Amino acid sequence: MCKLCVFAGTSEGRVLVSWLAGQKVSVTVCVATEYGESLLPQGENLTVSAKRLNREEMAGLFEKESFDLVIDATHPYAQEVTENLRAACKEAGVSYLRLLRTGGEAAPGRYFSEIEQAIAYLSGTEGIIYLTTGSKELAKFAVLPDFAQRVYARVLPMEASLAACREAGLPPARIHAMQGPFSREMNRAVLTMTGAKFLVTKEAGPAGGFGEKAQAAQDVGAELVVIGRPPQGEGLSLEETVSYLEKRFSLRRQPQVTVVGIGPGGPQGLTLEAHQALREADCLIGAKRMLALAAPGQPAYPAIAPDAIVALIRSHPEYTRFAVLMSGDTGFYSGAKKLLPLLSDCRVTVLPGISSLSALCARLGASYEEVFPISLHGRDTDILPWVARHQKVFALVGGEDGIARLCARLTQGGFGEAQVTVGQNLGYPEEAIVTAPARELQERPFPSLSVALIQHDKPWQAAIGLPDQAFLRSEGIPMTKSEVRAVCLSKLALPEDAVCWDVGAGTGSVSVEMALSAPQGQVYAIEKKTEALTLLSKNRERFLLENLIPVAGAAPEACRTLPPPSHVFLGGAGRELPAILELIREKNPKARIVATAITLESVGLLNAAMADFASAEAVCVTVARDKKAGPYHLMMGQNPVYIFTFQN
Repeated sequence: MCKLCVFAGTSEGRVLVSWLAGQKVSVTVCVATEYGESLLPQGENLTVSAKRLNREEMAGLFEKESFDLVIDATHPYAQEVTENLRAACKEAGVSYLRLLRTGGEAAPGRYFSEIEQAIAYLSGTEGIIYLTTGSKELAKFAVLPDFAQRVYARVLPMEASLAACREAGLPPARIHAMQGPFSREMNRAVLTMTGAKFLVTKEAGPAGGFGEKAQAAQDVGAELVVIGRPPQGEGLSLEETVSYLEKRFSLRRQPQVTVVGIGPGGPQGLTLEAHQALREADCLIGAKRMLALAAPGQPAYPAIAPDAIVALIRSHPEYTRFAVLMSGDTGFYSGAKKLLPLLSDCRVTVLPGISSLSALCARLGASYEEVFPISLHGRDTDILPWVARHQKVFALVGGEDGIARLCARLTQGGFGEAQVTVGQNLGYPEEAIVTAPARELQERPFPSLSVALIQHDKPWQAAIGLPDQAFLRSEGIPMTKSEVRAVCLSKLALPEDAVCWDVGAGTGSVSVEMALSAPQGQVYAIEKKTEALTLLSKNRERFLLENLIPVAGAAPEACRTLPPPSHVFLGGAGRELPAILELIREKNPKARIVATAITLESVGLLNAAMADFASAEAVCVTVARDKKAGPYHLMMGQNPVYIFTFQN
């Protein structure tokens, strides 16, 4: 078992010791006072030395214990201690590692490199001074004019600190003996209470609460006076130190992460499992509004993106149990889907919650068995194809104008009379539910935390084999007829997220049915004739298809900049067929291709291409349509159409 020595004079040092307490290592922790000892965690592998050591005593300890490594986690301002540690390690022949305190962002204020410079500046000012620089250098401030009447000092609640205040001549009423960390609100309260015009602090970084002090000073209009941090030299951050120890001594960190579905919002929507997970967690991670569920004093960190959540978990080795909060249910359009693959080095538990779909339907006393759910939150998804297919659709909607845009789209697409029930801030005190036709809600404001249940009684129209009269036509521009179109779409077998090319789109009838069949995909309709492209665009507008994109030009050149297709329809390839097929295979060797031919020359080209694919099929479709002849109806045969299907 390896032996480590940690001089833990900072919060980072205590964090490191907390992590080491759960590892198979022997650790001697050195702190300067008994108070410092009281802040340390307990552990069978921890031995604590609570007294100040000079260089000779340090070297003697190192030689006696033969440590594998000494870690210097003392305060950046304790330069003398750091110099003694370096010298003692060198004398004893022991490896030395400096744990650096991470610096924070600069804040508006007056900065000084030496404490004496700050004192000289303050001597020429008037107003109450609030000192947060500790008790060790308090005596230096005693030279300030009216020191006992101008100065308040915040120090650690220990006898040595109080003695230093007394020796400096500071009255008890001017002493705030408190242990941090202190929030922005706490700092603001003491500055307001004392009427401080100046807040004096060291540049202690995030771990020392520097940001919270700076923000509070700005809130109340107090001037921030900063004693600059001495150079720390070479070393590693806390996270880098942990990684280094893991590699060098084969240590392992495996946090326990519980991904908690918290339901629609407030605590009343939590399951008993979720309540317990939050209560037992060392810290919570989630969106800011969710962190209101944290218990008083429980650490909580705002993060939404999966990468940011994982980074927080890895940067806090002092915690072993994390609760990651997810709104709604963890299995219903939740961030848990992208987060879970990133937690392979953690012990993970997933707790479901009450989804907003379930919550809204429960409020309405309705079942959601027949409801089709979809998310528009942060997605480029058109709602119309889904509403056209389903008479009940539930939508997660994001953004301040999300509901208005949804209802405007419904109205534009002919569903203005559809009943839309909007659930606002479900689970929160300001919860409200509104039901009205979509056309009445398209200009009404709603909060960003809103969901919608859309209901209508329009019958669903099949997306395959639409009647020819459903399309705008123009003489001289070809169109794949309904029956042949239905067979071609059947052969294409499009998934909902297909990326399609329609080469030689003509009227656009196949493009339209592709776009209707793949509402989560994209359809690129390639057409070289200007008049055909105009007609195609009109049919796109007729069916309100945002996922149908006209492309001007002739294949294959017009296709070279398009994304790789998953499916291709070739309705008019002509002599360019070999080059087009070569480009398709180059873009996506596994693309599924359906091509039609009427002329024998085109049939010959397609027949020759069959040898280039692992799977190839050819069928001939002959359609006869009825034609009235007097009192009778005759069946009039149409041109036979050859349909080829290729795929590797």
